[in-house]
Amino acid sequence: MWFWFAILSAVFAALTSILAKVGIEGVNSNLATAVRTVVVVVMAWGMVFLTNTQNDLTQISTKSWIFLILSGLATGASWLCYYRALQIGEASKVVPIDKLSVVITLVLAFVFLHEEFTAKSLVGSILITAGTLIMVL
Repeated sequence: MWFWFAILSAVFAALTSILAKVGIEGVNSNLATAVRTVVVVVMAWGMVFLTNTQNDLTQISTKSWIFLILSGLATGASWLCYYRALQIGEASKVVPIDKLSVVITLVLAFVFLHEEFTAKSLVGSILITAGTLIMVL
């Protein structure tokens, strides 16, 4: 099941980039990010109430709170930078560079989460990086 959610995530991420590029025209990138964030917040809380999981809020540990907040700050910083880059650059160049996050995630997962970094991971990372360079140059 995770695979299908990952595929849907990729499809929606692609739609996000195209819709954002059209929607951000003539709008301050920070304001556009704020509007997008409000929509995401409403949608996320809607899912919480739809699935009746709002009572689980009290079960979140302090450690989880800290890391979820840090993740939210990283997401916010990423979105602000992404929208600014998308506003002043071409989507066909901004998006591939943004997707270098895959390579960065693999390295960070290896360093901080002690996940396995295999020869296959290395080759994939090199190919993603090379592919990104080819698309943006």
